[in-house]
Amino acid sequence: MSDEKRKQHCFFLLVRCNAYVSLLTIFILLTFTGRANAMVQDSIKKIHWLGHDGFRIDASQVIYIDPFQLKTTIPADLILITHDHYDHCSPEDIKKIQKKDTVFITEAASAKKLQGDIRIVKPGDTTTVGGITIEAVASYNTNKEFHPKSSGLLGFILTVDNVRIYHAGDTDFIPEMKNFKADIALLPVSGTYVMTAGEAAEAALAINPAVAIPMHFGSIVGSEDDARTFSEKLSGKLTVNILKREP
Repeated sequence: MSDEKRKQHCFFLLVRCNAYVSLLTIFILLTFTGRANAMVQDSIKKIHWLGHDGFRIDASQVIYIDPFQLKTTIPADLILITHDHYDHCSPEDIKKIQKKDTVFITEAASAKKLQGDIRIVKPGDTTTVGGITIEAVASYNTNKEFHPKSSGLLGFILTVDNVRIYHAGDTDFIPEMKNFKADIALLPVSGTYVMTAGEAAEAALAINPAVAIPMHFGSIVGSEDDARTFSEKLSGKLTVNILKREP
């Protein structure tokens, strides 16, 4: 074989090899993405909206976040409280679901209203309870004074069954959100005390989760119109799932 033909042969082998590697890479990425999407969809089935900012997540641990005006009272393994306002830290509702071994993750002001195994955290802290990793993150207002940054109020990023779930708490679109990594984002949309639907849509795009779920409407302030506006603003850009309130 001449040198020229040998070079051509090597070139064609290289092209075929690169094409094979590219196809294999695409296949791996599609497989991984498909599995990741399936995990997220499975996680959404475990998330129950209890109204306002309240949620229950049925995983290896039964997790509540900001339980308020509860109608369903499944006992809690873990309760996360974002801040001490009555519609987020409600001792009356907590009594309905607290067990002897229920663990609380919250900030200092809320801890004063609670009894039991209470673990106080501040933004930037990470803790693990029963295999659930909980990252405490900042949650505050930028253009109003209901939730000042200096108070150290909380949002949470939970890793549940390898899926990262972000509960924003009562917040505006804050700069920190651009660095948050989440598969599912629970975001307030009502305005007044928190982000408007439009601001929440901007926050969702910055976080870029697989699915965004609106909250903080239908009780005290906000309505389903806010949730629908949030969804409409993200149409074609990001998947939004408006959950029905737990009966």
